[in-house]
Amino acid sequence: MDGLFRIGVFYDGSHFNYAQNYFYGKGYGWLTFQPFQKLLEDYLRKHYQGDLEYKVVYSAWYQGLYTTPNSDEKRLKLDRQRHQDLLHAGIETKFQPMSQSSKKEKGIDVAMAIDILEIALFDVFDLAVLVTGDGDFVPLVRSLNKHSKLVTVAYFDYEENGHKSFCNERLKDACSIAININGLEKEKDYKTNFKSLFKNHDKIVAQTKDY
Repeated sequence: MDGLFRIGVFYDGSHFNYAQNYFYGKGYGWLTFQPFQKLLEDYLRKHYQGDLEYKVVYSAWYQGLYTTPNSDEKRLKLDRQRHQDLLHAGIETKFQPMSQSSKKEKGIDVAMAIDILEIALFDVFDLAVLVTGDGDFVPLVRSLNKHSKLVTVAYFDYEENGHKSFCNERLKDACSIAININGLEKEKDYKTNFKSLFKNHDKIVAQTKDY
């Protein structure tokens, strides 16, 4: 479409979940999806300085879904609230089943990469934003580039209670742009955008600190 620069946003669910819990625990509020995608649109518009309209036209969420015996009541309530937030934001949810014996997500990055590449082949977007820090996505980035798609990585950079969130250096090098979301808090041009990311949330969120 003339005049429209189409953005696809693809969420590594675990990477985003941990960031939500981190910010909430620090007193920022609950990290929300619509302002987050608006921040991406504004950032890319300023970066490319073009006359086009930069618009998120498609977004998807990828995460492992564990069986009920592996989830307590608090986690189930939080998951339901998060799923509602995703639906209201128009983000397509794509869960992968996890076995009862699995303590970590397995195969999510492969399923995510295959799906994104298939969507790219249907020419749904001009630029993909990968919300992740996982270096396993480097081959995906290179493949998208071969199909004339630009790729940006948006990631969270922090460390707390033994959990460290960061972006793999090879992934940052492979992408056209790397956006450290935490770093935007101190950038003059994005302070307002950063503050808009958070809102007060249900009391069930208070139970997410160790999730």
